Amino acid sequence: MGVKLGILGLGTVGTGTVQLLQDLVGRHPLLQEIEIYRVGVRSLSKPRAVELPEGIITTDLEAIVNDPTVDIVVEVMGGLEPARSLILKALSHGKHVVTANKAAIARFGAEIFTAANQAGVYVMLEAAVGGGIPVIQPLKQSLSVNQINAVTGIVNGTTNYILTRMQTEGSNFDDVLADAQKLGYAEADPTADVDGLDAADKIAILASLGFGGRIHLEDVYCEGIRQVSKTDIAYAEKLGFAIKLLAIAKRTFSSPSSPLSVRVHPTLVPKAHPLASINGVYNAILVEGEPIGQVMFFGPGAGAGATASAVSADILNLVATLKTSTTNPNPLLACRHQDYCEIAPIAELVTRFYARFLTKDRPGVIGKLGTCFGNFGVSLESIVQTGFQEELAEIVVVTYDVQEGNFRQALAEIRNLEAIDSIPSILRVL
Repeated sequence: MGVKLGILGLGTVGTGTVQLLQDLVGRHPLLQEIEIYRVGVRSLSKPRAVELPEGIITTDLEAIVNDPTVDIVVEVMGGLEPARSLILKALSHGKHVVTANKAAIARFGAEIFTAANQAGVYVMLEAAVGGGIPVIQPLKQSLSVNQINAVTGIVNGTTNYILTRMQTEGSNFDDVLADAQKLGYAEADPTADVDGLDAADKIAILASLGFGGRIHLEDVYCEGIRQVSKTDIAYAEKLGFAIKLLAIAKRTFSSPSSPLSVRVHPTLVPKAHPLASINGVYNAILVEGEPIGQVMFFGPGAGAGATASAVSADILNLVATLKTSTTNPNPLLACRHQDYCEIAPIAELVTRFYARFLTKDRPGVIGKLGTCFGNFGVSLESIVQTGFQEELAEIVVVTYDVQEGNFRQALAEIRNLEAIDSIPSILRVL
């Protein structure tokens, strides 16, 4: 018997989730156990990018969370109300909940998780922080034996995009913000993003998981990027820094019992720091703990596909929980591999190559190299003579994409050239 989903919301994230759950080819077989049973929307007349059987879409959201046949409620409608009330009603009826709603979790998490514990059900929220980046489950599970010392992240793609553009183009904040709004990276009202409020919601959630205690959102210090000027960014660049809006949660002292510092503000980040190179709309979260050291999670922080990936992964975890019994082990923990994967021979790899040749100082050597490569369909992106090593000329080539087998055949012919002394280096180019 399939696990029945009640989905609240069919906007960008809801549509992405439904599309992913409908496209099962090449995905985990457990997805086949899921039935999209009801989908709640505000208006039936709005055009939809997904096709669902008649009768599944409804405007009666209360009926979905009250329906005894619904196993999991997926809240992807956003906003504070009615999302909060619907989540609480679903929990009171003993339903597991998956949500992408960082605002509701950051503000009402204590109420929601207390209700979930009382009902003996789970609230899953991987999509609430970092879009498609898996960071919630690692904090709850894989890293749970570590003593977490700090969680530092770029968790808002809009502000990171704006600061990246200001850094690379030398543009003003207002000009880049206006452009970001036109491109859809920033909302018409960008307050939640540029004033750091969205990042504050997310670091409150990450801090609660990393440090094992609830966070009052009003205790999170919050400062946005409106005051960051192109002059500041230029000076930071000269001094070896990039300016990023960081969300930070860390112990004020090394002791596990010391108070936390939880804050959001623009920060000069040394260029050598792993977060300094995170650009555009991407997010990254750096977790520091003992004994593991540093672990960084990087990826798309928003978007239908990325967020749907996180939502669907949470759904899959709950389906596995519902399907687990004494006779059926957890299908996400058990090994499901039976057949061997087909591995392509290295000769069939298509990639770019870097090769360095040492040659005798003869006229026409570069031309002969080009001819040999051409005989096997190898196109050269660049070929330069870089200097001499004692009596030998040094020639470096970089190819365009080529099948490795063809490249190796060309090298075999080149090795037979009288002018070639050796080929000291052959490296693949990403």
